[in-house]
Amino acid sequence: MNKKNYIKLAKQSAAKQIFELKKINKVFNNNFVKAVESIYQCRGKVICAGVGKSGLIARKVSATLSSVGISSFFLSPSEANHGDLGQIDKKDLLLVFSYSGNTTELTSILKYANRFNIKIIGIASKPDSTLIKASDIKILIPSVKEADPTGMVPTSSTSITLLLGDCLAVALMNKIKFSKERFKVFHPGGNIGQTLLLVKDIMVSGSRIPKIKISSNIKEASSKITKYKLGLAIVMKKNLVAGILTDGDARRSLRYNLKSPDLKKIMNSDPVFISENSTASKALSIMNKKKITSLLVTSEKSLNSKKRNKNLRGIVHIHSILQFGVK
Repeated sequence: MNKKNYIKLAKQSAAKQIFELKKINKVFNNNFVKAVESIYQCRGKVICAGVGKSGLIARKVSATLSSVGISSFFLSPSEANHGDLGQIDKKDLLLVFSYSGNTTELTSILKYANRFNIKIIGIASKPDSTLIKASDIKILIPSVKEADPTGMVPTSSTSITLLLGDCLAVALMNKIKFSKERFKVFHPGGNIGQTLLLVKDIMVSGSRIPKIKISSNIKEASSKITKYKLGLAIVMKKNLVAGILTDGDARRSLRYNLKSPDLKKIMNSDPVFISENSTASKALSIMNKKKITSLLVTSEKSLNSKKRNKNLRGIVHIHSILQFGVK
């Protein structure tokens, strides 16, 4: 077969699935709303179930729900028939996927849920199917034409089922007011976690900040720098930052001055600040540009203030940023 034919066939398959996926709008009715509200109000776990390709969809939907803070897990109906039904509690909710709705392996799990009054959200394409009849909330997927040459292999049907699951998840995210902050909590690792990592998550704060009064002498400042091992000390005046004194500043001063000089003469009175709500990647970018290893952290309000002296929330050091894998 000519290689160009592969591309032609792929485009035809994609076009057919895109056309069929537009039928998803028929699903967004009152039952869809009830499903979103029921999942939101669930005080137990959202248990996603399905067999075969529908099982793969159920796993993915469950993983998505868990990733946004909705307690969920996947339960294989086949395994449930051999003892795993005990994982289902009366407070839980079943979200069951089956395109035909008549999968034999679903029978036991549906009977169990009905017997103990466990709510079922059933997702299937046939209104007279076993799943739809057993469900408290019935979501009917439109019948779609598969995109393979035989019209029998699950392609469009799995795509539209996955799309529905994602739409449910997105609606729930809006309901629970999901945000980047909450997403970061559930994704501390990987590229996403690094991208969302904020300065306030990794900064040195509280008693770990090496602060010195502006009236201190250079020996006191040098001792503070050595003790806290950040390579600097923050010079404070009336609880506001007056300047920053680095290890290099202190050593050069001690080398060339017999008497302890005034800190005002040797400190940097215009240190670089960053907001506590800025991303760690932005902090690293500023450090690289300025060729420095630390930034002082302040509030957004203080950062935007025209006043030179700012309040201090913490210090973000390049070692902390690199430790978290931010690049």
